[in-house]
Amino acid sequence: MNISLLKSDLSQASLIYEMQIKAFTPLFNKYQDHTTSPANESIERIIDRLNESSTDYYIIKDFEVHVGAIRIVRKENKVYRVSPVFIVPEHQGKGIAQKVFAIIEDKYKDALIWELDTILQEQGNCYLYEKLGYRKTGQTKQINDKMTIVFYEKRMTPSK
Repeated sequence: MNISLLKSDLSQASLIYEMQIKAFTPLFNKYQDHTTSPANESIERIIDRLNESSTDYYIIKDFEVHVGAIRIVRKENKVYRVSPVFIVPEHQGKGIAQKVFAIIEDKYKDALIWELDTILQEQGNCYLYEKLGYRKTGQTKQINDKMTIVFYEKRMTPSK
């Protein structure tokens, strides 16, 4: 495995869109979340995000294969948000996301707090984030009777 991140621009919008649909469709089918699922988003939404000055989008590559994407949002006071991060189904469960988070944390050394959210019922995702040092904030958001979003943060030690 050779994981790298390729900073994205508008020319990769359709690639990000296709991978996002592929990655989130199984969750959409499972939870029937018609309002917040990334599987339901338009390519225009991705284009809008790519155009945001506070956003960095990266294509996740394993050698030369595109396997997912991650979006980093710079907020105030050195707070960064991951939204979304995804790996296409055929590459999930290989430890790619762990490597991506290590790369991102190294790339954004000034971050004091990282934020993200995930589906509470997806215990594998919750386990991954907790293993990476993220802690539940106590905030949740009920989406429907099958699905609840849980919010996480990771506090970093300021570098000298």
